[in-house]
Amino acid sequence: MGTTHHHPPPPRSSKPGDERYQAIRNITLVGSVVNLLLAIGKIMAGLFSHSAALIADGVHSLSDLITDLFVVVAAKHSSREADEAHPYGHGRFETLATVLIGVALMGVAFGIAWDSINRLFHPEALLTPGLWALVIAVLSIVAKELLYQYTVRVAKRVKSEMLKANAWHHRSDSISSVVVVIGVAGTMAGLEYLDAIAAVVVGVMVAKIGWDLVRRSVYELVDTALEPEQVEEIRREILAVGGVRELHMLRTRRSGGDVLVDVHVIVDPTLSVSEGHYIGEKVRKRLLDCIEEVADVTVHIDPEDDEKMGPSQKLPTRSQVRTQLEEVWGDNPLVAHIERINLHYLDGKLTVEIQLPASQWPNDADGQEHLAELGKRAEALDTVHSIEILMRK
Repeated sequence: MGTTHHHPPPPRSSKPGDERYQAIRNITLVGSVVNLLLAIGKIMAGLFSHSAALIADGVHSLSDLITDLFVVVAAKHSSREADEAHPYGHGRFETLATVLIGVALMGVAFGIAWDSINRLFHPEALLTPGLWALVIAVLSIVAKELLYQYTVRVAKRVKSEMLKANAWHHRSDSISSVVVVIGVAGTMAGLEYLDAIAAVVVGVMVAKIGWDLVRRSVYELVDTALEPEQVEEIRREILAVGGVRELHMLRTRRSGGDVLVDVHVIVDPTLSVSEGHYIGEKVRKRLLDCIEEVADVTVHIDPEDDEKMGPSQKLPTRSQVRTQLEEVWGDNPLVAHIERINLHYLDGKLTVEIQLPASQWPNDADGQEHLAELGKRAEALDTVHSIEILMRK
């Protein structure tokens, strides 16, 4: 059997007005309102209460507002349908937006830490926060944790890694507010350095989150494979399909919230092309149905493991083989009755299969001699490894 490629339709895509885009936009707009109120409240309370940590946390909330804008814009572009220029869809817009979010976070983190370290080396610049700083920080913890829970549920439902990243951005704000509470409370208790130290810790935390977002997104942009356990799950599902003997060259990658899969599947080399294609379709459908994130599958049907077996590219083509056979067979009377010639290119060797109709199958001695002569002359060719002559009913 030859090799057949399965070219499925492009990955599932969404229009800007569909449920996925609407869900991402709505939850992000809710987050934007919360972030704006918190940023204003924290910065004002930090200024009036003399808390560097709370001001830093307010800037963090302000950066959340900026990243919310990135999310909405990226969600709109990434939900556009696949087109000729982007046959795999526009999911990478989400990935690019996530990189920008991460870079913005690291920039904010550097500014927060730099300002607070300067204050530590200049004691006269240290601030002494008041009670309002503590109250606002506690309110921030509650608000951002609720926002995280809400956002991450929507992210899982619509399969958006970008929205998950934004959810963790909300949680990072909640965690940084916990640090602020500790710093403000400590400073109010007489540990005047603690507020500035807490601001530095907040900066480090924000930088770590930004770095993780950039790292994961860059991995996606360079087509890094899925985690080993996810790849193994895909492998198990493929091997569970009837007719699949083995597989190799299993490749996976992400595009926004979608997973793309390419795989070479080994089947019985004597199957027809149509049955091989049927098995490939079964593999594609099983992955799409059983693994939620998988949006596109390309299946290459192989009769053997071409990573290990000898290459067959140097062997003659069908037309060349037919010409060679006709030359060596000469005037053998059975040649005119051959219904089909099948060629099997396996392990760098060529097997020729000849089919004669039952009505022309020789029963007398002369006919058997002509039959033997067909096989003998064909096997005499350097390019032919073996020959099989079958009766077709």
